[in-house]
Amino acid sequence: MAKSKVVSVDAAMEKVHDGQTVLIPGFVNVGVPETLIKGMVAKDVKNVNVISNNTSVKGRGIGLLVHDRRIKHITCSHIGSNTETVEQVVAGELDVTFVPQGTLCERVRAGGAGIGGILTPTGLGTPIAEGKPVINVDGKDFLLEKPLHGDVALIHAWKADKMGNAVYHRTARNFNQIFATAADWVIVEAETIVEVGELDPDLIMTPGALVDMVVQAEKGE
Repeated sequence: MAKSKVVSVDAAMEKVHDGQTVLIPGFVNVGVPETLIKGMVAKDVKNVNVISNNTSVKGRGIGLLVHDRRIKHITCSHIGSNTETVEQVVAGELDVTFVPQGTLCERVRAGGAGIGGILTPTGLGTPIAEGKPVINVDGKDFLLEKPLHGDVALIHAWKADKMGNAVYHRTARNFNQIFATAADWVIVEAETIVEVGELDPDLIMTPGALVDMVVQAEKGE
């Protein structure tokens, strides 16, 4: 049998460094890799470029990275749930690139699939379109949105086996499944880690071939 991918949080953090681009899924506090984010804080990782749907709320999830000013730039869909993020952006202390939520998902999917981008009408005629190529297809204009890819993806799973095959729980799947495809190194924190063969193959949502490390999530996260 192949070697187990289960490691400690400290061992996983050896792959996370200052200045990297880090994919962090989750919707507010649902499906957020909070154990791994706390690992980043403990290691004092700084100046990271984050790709995420949002910045959670004050004091939770990505909000911890915002509070400690560890994020140099964030690509996201909204920040309104976290007052600290809004304050830092308004003060010019945090750079943000807003991407419509569906476009964000498709750009990450393109990054994971290794394709050159997507064509979408979303954002035409708005500030979102500034500086982006417009391509006409059959008489209709589309924005060319380029793929997004990360150095590391931090993923939260409900269950994973020791080879990294992962299952997400209901809406906690959100961005986890697609973000796991689009990074050079993928770390999964799982609420429950089981032996290989215990997961129903038909229920596996992220195959272990995409996962490099598995970490036990802290209880309740």
